[in-house]
Amino acid sequence: MAPNHGYVPLDGGDTVMSPGSWEGVMRCVGAACAGVDAVMTGDARNAFCATRPCGHHAEPSKAMGFCIFNQAAIAAAYALETFQLERVAVVDFDVHHGNGTQAAFFNRPELFYASSHQSPLFPGTGAASETGVDHNIVNLPLPRGCNSELFRARIESGMLPAIRNFDPQLIIISAGFDAHRLDPLAGLNLEDSDFEWITTELVRIADTACEGRIVSILEGGYSLEALATGTTVHVRALMGIAAD
Repeated sequence: MAPNHGYVPLDGGDTVMSPGSWEGVMRCVGAACAGVDAVMTGDARNAFCATRPCGHHAEPSKAMGFCIFNQAAIAAAYALETFQLERVAVVDFDVHHGNGTQAAFFNRPELFYASSHQSPLFPGTGAASETGVDHNIVNLPLPRGCNSELFRARIESGMLPAIRNFDPQLIIISAGFDAHRLDPLAGLNLEDSDFEWITTELVRIADTACEGRIVSILEGGYSLEALATGTTVHVRALMGIAAD
């Protein structure tokens, strides 16, 4: 629980809780589950959860990396249990590897995790050799300086076919925008158009596999300009609105 006053470090300094943290993170988890409810009941075709703190570094038994609870992993488990789904995929294009999501899914073949991320970089996980109990984990490490051409080529060859093969009944996106060229905490050189492109590709898969059902959950992004423009094109692509 959150402290009554002051701050409590959870992982040596990067992740702390204040008196307002518990309510904040519970609203994040609630938003992710409400998004699942909305798309699974047909109230919405897809949903975007503009939540912070981010979640994909939080492992089943510990918080870390600015993350207290893993909204994407919780939403996936919630979808399986509440709607009796058999296959849920989480796709993560944050610049950092989602070690927490991978840890939660690694031994669960009904859950699929695909991540593109800069490597080497925090948290140091996400090697291509980390494939899960039933090849249900797909990691695409990207070198520092990776541009649009390399990013799209790797996604097209290594990620999209694997998602199609898994044939998910629901897609959850861990939507981080810190792979943008303007982000100060990493070294990839993606543009807004790359986030629009990958979102559009995931929408196409969802249209075929799962009646368009996507729940997108905000992860990282530490340039306010890139966060604003990246989320804008992402949400427009979810809505099927072409970029200007």
